Amino acid sequence: MAANYRPIPFVPDQPSPPGAVLGDWLLRMEMPQADLATRIGLSTKHVNQIIHGAAPLTHETALALEMVTGVPSRIWNSLEAGYRDSLLRASATQLTEDDTTWLSSMPIHELQERGFLLRDASRGAIFHGMLAFFGVADREAWERLWLRPIATFRRSRVFQARPGATAAWLRIGELEGRARHCMPFDARSFRGVLTRARALTRRRDDFSGDLMADCAQAGVALVFEREIPGCRASGAARWLSPTKALIQLSDRYKREDSFWFSFFHEAAHLVLHSKRDSFVDDERRAGDIVEDEANRFAAELLIPPDRARELRQLQTTYDVERFAASIGVGPAVVVGRLQNDGCWDWSQGRHLIGRLEISD
Repeated sequence: MAANYRPIPFVPDQPSPPGAVLGDWLLRMEMPQADLATRIGLSTKHVNQIIHGAAPLTHETALALEMVTGVPSRIWNSLEAGYRDSLLRASATQLTEDDTTWLSSMPIHELQERGFLLRDASRGAIFHGMLAFFGVADREAWERLWLRPIATFRRSRVFQARPGATAAWLRIGELEGRARHCMPFDARSFRGVLTRARALTRRRDDFSGDLMADCAQAGVALVFEREIPGCRASGAARWLSPTKALIQLSDRYKREDSFWFSFFHEAAHLVLHSKRDSFVDDERRAGDIVEDEANRFAAELLIPPDRARELRQLQTTYDVERFAASIGVGPAVVVGRLQNDGCWDWSQGRHLIGRLEISD
């Protein structure tokens, strides 16, 4: 999958005052500061303070400088506004001990590798970039959004164990999903997509483009995003708006059977469950009613219940291939089910399961 363009906010580590431009102009004109002070009606000390950024360049001074230098006042005002904004940003990113601890829990290197954070930036700039990446004003806002007990992604145990890596992976999916054009969600159309997706489990070529396009027509942005170290999520499902859903899949297990089960599991959340809820899934765990429903939906869609009783009769890979062809799915799906149910051990039939990796 081709990497998307990812803009990175530029935050200079050492902002320059507009007086630096004025100082350069004085050098070119070979004009002493005292001469300029006389021309614009300020003291030499005040002019020196403007040049070094110690005193603000007011709108009145900008108008006076326009008369002397020929540079429009709007340019001087813009330079001053940019400088003060940079100073404010710099003071806002003086890191506390809690800020430093939070930043150290984030997958900085991974986000730099994927183009979401600047390389070789100061710690303060990275902190500011991390806040911008998550779309929050400060660390407290991040904690309110992701860490409260009522946080949207409450169903995942791994999210609570490694919040930084998981939240970053989810945020990437959200950004890519919002950028994806989709038709308004239609439940009937999406169920049709799931029926057609069963046949894709038999394809040995790259099916991702066809699957993404089919989902988009039904109102679902399907995003493939490589696993971030420390994030053990295999998939996530949520609503980006009332008419646009998102399914995000990783290559955590790098097995095509796991990929397909995760896809249908996340699809189940969109079909069966509330739009107010979001889901992050790491394994086929039992004991949660909603997750059990999603597991059952995926299992029964891939292998119909009226044929599932035949699974225990499959003894060889030849049996598996014939059975898979008869129900219209890939043999990897059947082997994965046999292994998960304990009918086969994890080495049996392994050659029928293709390796799947997501690339940028």
